[in-house]
Amino acid sequence: MGRILALDYGTKRVGIAVTDPLKIIATALDTIHAKDVLVFLQNYTKTEAVEAFVLGMPLKLDQSDTNNTQHVRAFHKKLAETFPDIPIHLEDERFTSKIALDTMIEMGSSRKDRQQKGNLDKISAVLILQSFMEKMH
Repeated sequence: MGRILALDYGTKRVGIAVTDPLKIIATALDTIHAKDVLVFLQNYTKTEAVEAFVLGMPLKLDQSDTNNTQHVRAFHKKLAETFPDIPIHLEDERFTSKIALDTMIEMGSSRKDRQQKGNLDKISAVLILQSFMEKMH
């Protein structure tokens, strides 16, 4: 049994979260530049078993595409080509950035920490992963 890896894909940065091997806890892993994410994942999967990817899918409230939806779909295709044996699940990511920011404020994060977009991306990836895990149980 492997871990589940969640990706909050953006054209600049990708927030990554991962489960523990028992798939109980979702933890922020890293934020990677979008152009480097496939190489990062290839290296990660060499040392860790990954059972599935969960990719955040940005949609508007009416289910229509956002500015980033096409970029995520293109990345989804590349991810599937790079890892043909690892299933990819799409997870609604609406409100994750807002919830991530609110969470950082509640945790007492400084304004400087909140302004570092990479921190927000990692927490968003954790929220995407937690949402997916809740549906599994």
